[in-house]
Amino acid sequence: MNFVISEPIAWIIIAVVFAVIEAFTLGLTTIWFTVGGVAACIVALLGGSLVLQIIIFLVVSIVLLYFTRPLAVRKLKIGHEKNIVENIIGQIGIVKDDILPFNVGQVKLNGQIWSAVSNNNDLTLLKGLKVKVVEIQGVKLIVEPVSEND
Repeated sequence: MNFVISEPIAWIIIAVVFAVIEAFTLGLTTIWFTVGGVAACIVALLGGSLVLQIIIFLVVSIVLLYFTRPLAVRKLKIGHEKNIVENIIGQIGIVKDDILPFNVGQVKLNGQIWSAVSNNNDLTLLKGLKVKVVEIQGVKLIVEPVSEND
């Protein structure tokens, strides 16, 4: 029993495999090989040699990967979710336990109580004062008093 797959069908299978991989990974890496497979399929349908098909597949895939992936990643923000630090920095909280120079106090932020210190060890931040998160070190907020401009 001889089972032979024509070159165009082989390239379509390759393109579909890369498309399925992209659907599962969403990394915008293998999608370009899908396009390369389609380009190679077109070359095969036009009667191009196998060597030319492979060259077209590689060139189209690599060129698209190199030139368009960074643009697509930037526009779609693939692979980047804000972590808790990025979400908290810049937010305003309320001092719940005085923050004395060189000591840890507490700040309530988004309904949670955090350990906090002042970014200026000369300041005392009293209970009820609004503060802005400027940094996070470990599980401790580094805060500063909210200015009238914030």
